Amino acid sequence: MKYNELMSQVLTISCKLKVSPSQAAKLDATLEAFGQALNWVNQNTPEKIVNAVKLQSLCYYEIRARFGLSSNLAQQVCRRVAGSRKVAKQKKRPVKEFKSGFVTYDARIFSFRQKDWTVSLTTVEGRERFELAIGNYQRGMLAGSNPKSATLVQRKDGSYYIQICVEKKPPKQQDTDKVIGVDLGRTDIAHTSEGDNWNGQQLNRVRDHYSRLRAVLQRKASKGTRSSRRRCRELLQRLSGKERRFQTWVNHRISKAIVSRAKTTNSAIALEDLTGIRERVNQQPRSKTERRRANSWAFYQLRQFLEYKARVAGVSLILVPPAYTSQTCHRCLHIHPDPAQSYRSGKSFKCGHCGWEGDADLNGANVIALLGAAVNQPRGSGLFCSLVGQSRLRATESPLRTA
Repeated sequence: MKYNELMSQVLTISCKLKVSPSQAAKLDATLEAFGQALNWVNQNTPEKIVNAVKLQSLCYYEIRARFGLSSNLAQQVCRRVAGSRKVAKQKKRPVKEFKSGFVTYDARIFSFRQKDWTVSLTTVEGRERFELAIGNYQRGMLAGSNPKSATLVQRKDGSYYIQICVEKKPPKQQDTDKVIGVDLGRTDIAHTSEGDNWNGQQLNRVRDHYSRLRAVLQRKASKGTRSSRRRCRELLQRLSGKERRFQTWVNHRISKAIVSRAKTTNSAIALEDLTGIRERVNQQPRSKTERRRANSWAFYQLRQFLEYKARVAGVSLILVPPAYTSQTCHRCLHIHPDPAQSYRSGKSFKCGHCGWEGDADLNGANVIALLGAAVNQPRGSGLFCSLVGQSRLRATESPLRTA
């Protein structure tokens, strides 16, 4: 599958707000009312209703009367509940509770003004204008834009941010025959067909450290004195999201390096489509530690980062099926479903036909690159085992020789 470069792209620009004490009180009241309204609608309407218009017809006036929200903010509550229920229905689980600390806005209750770099937001006490505390990156992304939606969030340190959604048309994707294959895994988080790799051993140590620390704190939080239990709960709350933020930072670094290399070498990027791999792998018998290690790394997030960074840079991204990519030799293209025909031990791969020997992840990345090239420049398959192809060629040429 090759992504269409003609589709517009929505980018989220996070901007800090300069807020006075009086404005902070209004924002706090709006955040609290919006969060309470979300949970009230979710708890007092039938769970099967996932249509925002139906929710609005049931509880619009009640939302306005109970929580003092404006007309458009009340509509945003219904839309948010309906959207969350649709996602939960796909995942076959209910929407339990909404966390407070955010408010969604559309073009009727939010506006951006470039001449003084300010935004206008509707609160429970009327409209307020806020100055943006932003740098050159945010100014460059917002310049000349006309954003239609945004989300107000309050962070743990008490600061307020407005996440502005900007729709932009990405640049035309470059035409090229070159493809960089990227093999994702646990030993190496990513390994490219050009030999670049990001080792996962240090990352595994960090993740194991957080896992052990959480287990110790959870045990202590369930027993001991009242002060020690409270202290452990506070530490767990401080650690909440720390590993997730670490993973996000690493995935950003990896995706940025891969896309930069592809743009510099005028190449496309090929990835395996690993949709559903977690469910398939979890069916295999494994220890608890192995399940945690395999399930905790955000490979889908890395794919998302590669997708949007590639579109911004004008680099094509190709998804290929993952079947047999680790069992195929990139030199002769022979598939080795039988372990007796090939040798693979951890990071080592040896072809039982042509004798090529090297890094298993590098071999897989090269196979992914070949598959991506077949999709990127379709001229017929052209991918077959060289040994089988030679035998077929000799069989077809033999009658001509005897003639």
